[in-house]
Amino acid sequence: MVHSSALLRYANKFTKNEDDAEDLVQNTLLKVYKYRSKFVKETNVLGWMYTIMKNTFLNDCRRNSLVLKYMDHAKATQNINNASVSNNGEGMFIQKEIQNALESLPEIYYKPFIMHFEGYKYHEIAKYFNIPEGTIKTRIHAARKALQNKLKEHKLNY
Repeated sequence: MVHSSALLRYANKFTKNEDDAEDLVQNTLLKVYKYRSKFVKETNVLGWMYTIMKNTFLNDCRRNSLVLKYMDHAKATQNINNASVSNNGEGMFIQKEIQNALESLPEIYYKPFIMHFEGYKYHEIAKYFNIPEGTIKTRIHAARKALQNKLKEHKLNY
């Protein structure tokens, strides 16, 4: 907490927005607390915190760009659907099919797949589950294939 004003100044350089900077500082401080056991004593604590902040900001940017990409795709799909003759029931049916397909995945595939979809990198997911990165890649690939098979009639492949 002693360094929060320095972190806020640093966060403003990234975000260019006071509210976003405050959110970034808060997320950084949460991660600092969470990973406090990994800090090497007698090293630069502020530098360590800056690194956590930078990585948090970059990961958030990556996640946001994936969301925007998904939203752009969804908007384009909606425009195509609006241009053709269809009803909202069809869209709701497809959405329900996607949800059912996701829910039918075994949990060992579902959780890594969702984390990857949300923008987490393979090594971050592997660290979270404390298993090798190759295992995570295999599980995400298996989840994709299962979803493709279940949704192939709708041509909705991830």
